[in-house]
Amino acid sequence: MSAQATAVPPAPRADVAPRRRRRRHRLLIPLGLAAALLATTLVTRAVDQPDPGDRGFLSPVATGDDGGSRLADALRGQGVTVQRETDTLRALLAARGGAATLFVPAPGLLHPDTVGALDSLPSTTRLVLVDPSRRVLEAVRLLPVQPAGRRWAAQAVGPDARGLPCPLPELRQLGRVAVGLQRYALAPGASAPVRFCFADGLALLPRVPESTVAVGASDPFRNDRIDEWDNRAFATALLGGPGRVVWLDLDGPEPPPVFGDGSSGSPAWSPTPGGSTGYGGPGSGTGTGTGDGRPGGPADPGGETDDDSEGRGDNRADRPDPPNPLWSAFPGWLWALLAQLALAALLAALWRARRLGPPAVEPLPVTVRSAETVLGRARLYEKAGARDAAARTLRSAALDRLTPRLHLPPTAPPTDVAAAVAARTGDDPRWTDEVLHGTGPETDQDLLDLARALDRLTRGAAPHAPDGPPPPAAPHPHRAEGDPR
Repeated sequence: MSAQATAVPPAPRADVAPRRRRRRHRLLIPLGLAAALLATTLVTRAVDQPDPGDRGFLSPVATGDDGGSRLADALRGQGVTVQRETDTLRALLAARGGAATLFVPAPGLLHPDTVGALDSLPSTTRLVLVDPSRRVLEAVRLLPVQPAGRRWAAQAVGPDARGLPCPLPELRQLGRVAVGLQRYALAPGASAPVRFCFADGLALLPRVPESTVAVGASDPFRNDRIDEWDNRAFATALLGGPGRVVWLDLDGPEPPPVFGDGSSGSPAWSPTPGGSTGYGGPGSGTGTGTGDGRPGGPADPGGETDDDSEGRGDNRADRPDPPNPLWSAFPGWLWALLAQLALAALLAALWRARRLGPPAVEPLPVTVRSAETVLGRARLYEKAGARDAAARTLRSAALDRLTPRLHLPPTAPPTDVAAAVAARTGDDPRWTDEVLHGTGPETDQDLLDLARALDRLTRGAAPHAPDGPPPPAAPHPHRAEGDPR
């Protein structure tokens, strides 16, 4: 007595089906690390280097990290008078009242019409500019220097530069000071006796008896950095020498100046002997200016012409052309970002060990035997560890052989192909779909098992011969029929 067993579809074998493991971490982890590094760099840069246009930047009354109240208190403790001015013209007038230091912590906020007025300071005034831009340096003729390189953050350097001691005696005995952010060099064609110290982070143009100084960083003057290194001694010695400091405190970009006639306390523009410019008091009666109110123009409102205007124009024509401003038109962090992106692309190319993009298809120069081609490509796949590419090639070849035998179009859905193959071979449709359209293999053994499964499906789905029964198929654990007993 025999009984027919009920066919129960078995579950797919775990050792044959490719394991479903997500490998997104291979791409997300490097990108996440690069993004974290970039964000940390930008945040550190923003914290370390404040914007001079921020409200309270190096203000003698601001107590924040970027303010200058601690420096102002240190100067007053040494008996130095600190006079705060919020208008450039009034600051220039105050600096002309005797020996003083005109401290300009944010030269970039000065209006272009008043930058040139810094040339009119008397020889008894020391002018200190903090990190002046190229525009300001070109406008101040008494300081013929130009930027020569900028660091990412301020560096503490000693007072010597190029093996020579600092020309300022009050700074010569100091230690390291954090002024190594912006370096300076003599402008092309300039013949003025410019001296440098603190590794070219400080440019000095001696005058009789005072000087014009450009400092390459704001760190020694800020509240949060004044107690580092010898910053406090540097700032107080540089500013407190004459005994009086005129502190120009601008809250933002300065508006265009308004030149009056001296009445109601408004400053008036007037020339000084020798063709230079200056500020006259009320009733000077010699005020000159351009039609748009800019100081130092060739003609006054009455129509008189300056005799040496043509000569000054010739001198400007003899000056060399300024360098291309493309590099200075963008902030420094942008170039650092581009460099990091280029480095990340280079690391990605090295990581992939090949060029980015799909492989290029090229015709073979000679005819190669199919066995040699298969063996050569297999060795290339093995050397590169490209199990996914090898699996895709095997599955594509198997589908190209199966769809014609099953009378299916090449565009047939994967589920239809898997169902047709399973109906022909008697296997579980889920296992068949996993073999034909599953994920890539994780190990070489998985790739070998996949190749054997594809070969079995291809052979099992062959059409039966019309003159005889179909050949017996090899037993397989995924058979859906039961054995008769």
